[in-house]
This record gives sequence, C-alpha cells and structure tokens, in this order.
Amino acid sequence: MIMYEKGCRDPRLVTVRRGGTLRDADHRLLAGWAAACAEHVLHFFEQANPEDERPRRSIEQARAWIRGEITITQARTAAFAAHRAAREVSGAATEAARAAAHAVAVAHMADHEIGAAAYAIRAVRAAADAGDRDSAGRAEYRWQRAQLPAEIRELVLDDERVRNKKCWSLFDC
Repeated sequence: MIMYEKGCRDPRLVTVRRGGTLRDADHRLLAGWAAACAEHVLHFFEQANPEDERPRRSIEQARAWIRGEITITQARTAAFAAHRAAREVSGAATEAARAAAHAVAVAHMADHEIGAAAYAIRAVRAAADAGDRDSAGRAEYRWQRAQLPAEIRELVLDDERVRNKKCWSLFDC
C-alpha cells in the first residue's frame, strides 16, 4: 500500500496532466468499472421513479466520456443531475442514484470510483430484508470485484483498503 500525506489525494488516482501518475487508459477503465457498478443497481432507482432518466443518463454520460464524446464539464453536470435525483427518492433508490452520480464524476476526479462502488453496495443492502443485508452487501462486493479489469484491480482494491472507514466499512467483505 502506498501512503500519502493526510489531506492529499492519492497521486495514483490523479492524472499525469495534474501531477499524478494515473494514465488516461486506466482513468477510462476506472470510469467504466464505476459505470458497471452503478448500472448493476440502477433498477432500484428506476422502480421507484421510472420517469426520471437522470441516473441512467449519468451512466450513459460516463460511457460517452470514456469514448471521448463529452467533456469533463458535461460529465460534472450529469453528476449533479443524478445527485438531485437522489434527493427526490429514498432508500435503495437514493443510493442507486448516488452510485450513478459518482460513476460519471470519475471523469472529473478518478477517486470517485470508490463512491460508485460503495453506493451500489448501500443500494443492495437497503433493498434487502434486515436479516439479509450483510450477505446481500457481500454478494454485491464479490460481483464488483469480478468486474474489475486486471489493469486497475490492485489500484482499486488498495483504494478500498485505504478509504474503507470513510465508506462505511463496506469493503470489509
């Protein structure tokens, strides 16, 4: 594990252009993985509010950014829209919309990748019966790990270890 100064962002999750070590190809992989995590739980939001397309649109915008079709500013706008959608619902739907917002926000700041994963786990846990929440969260975590591209696997797993407490200890699985 690489340690970095308290209050500073992990340079492995900062692009080379901004003084970090993250390559563009890996930045795109992080965004793709985050979008997959968010899309996996999107149905919780869509069941609660089927007319609201903001979270789905955010995931689509994340993928458009990966393809170079939108700007970082457009991605941030989509993230704000998904966060607004999250405030209009509750429970698993809120968590799913937040996962979508973090997925597209990876374009702006790569370290939002962990937010997409954490909120997806929270969505699954919120949707589960009280006695099944832990096992549902663990199953979602295992699914997320299975989706990790090899090129970014250790980076993401290390980020989960470093920031686990800030993420409600969801990555203790």
